[in-house]
Amino acid sequence: MRTLKEQLVRHLKGGEAFMPIEEILRKIPFSDLGKRPAELPYSFYEIFCHIRFTQKDILDYCTRTDYSAHNWPDDYWPKERAPENEAAWETVKKAYFAEREELVKLILSHEKKLSDIVPSGSEHTLFREILLVIEHTSYHSGQLLILLRHLGLHSS
Repeated sequence: MRTLKEQLVRHLKGGEAFMPIEEILRKIPFSDLGKRPAELPYSFYEIFCHIRFTQKDILDYCTRTDYSAHNWPDDYWPKERAPENEAAWETVKKAYFAEREELVKLILSHEKKLSDIVPSGSEHTLFREILLVIEHTSYHSGQLLILLRHLGLHSS
């Protein structure tokens, strides 16, 4: 039987209740990252950057005693619809996966309990914050799939 921590890691990586981000990212060509089809308010790039920023923000909240909240919504959404170039896009993707791996290590750490209060001094637990990342990622993953459908890149 898997431990609760292992189950959370599986959900964090996707594939349980939503398509893993890795699969979604494979479906979008660079040329379509900035498109806003069907009058949708965000591009694929904007949503993915939002997922990444929020994940990093929660990671910092869970690990830093000097955490300072960002300005909502301005800091949580990119200013541009698309990356400047393919290298910038690769940098965003690599950062997302590196930060997700930091969350995995935090979850699986023998020194940390899911019931531990985050070090920023709030009453929130590590468990609560990991659930927020999972919920947030799954919510916006659905939006990414809607964008792919409107772009003709995903059928199911």
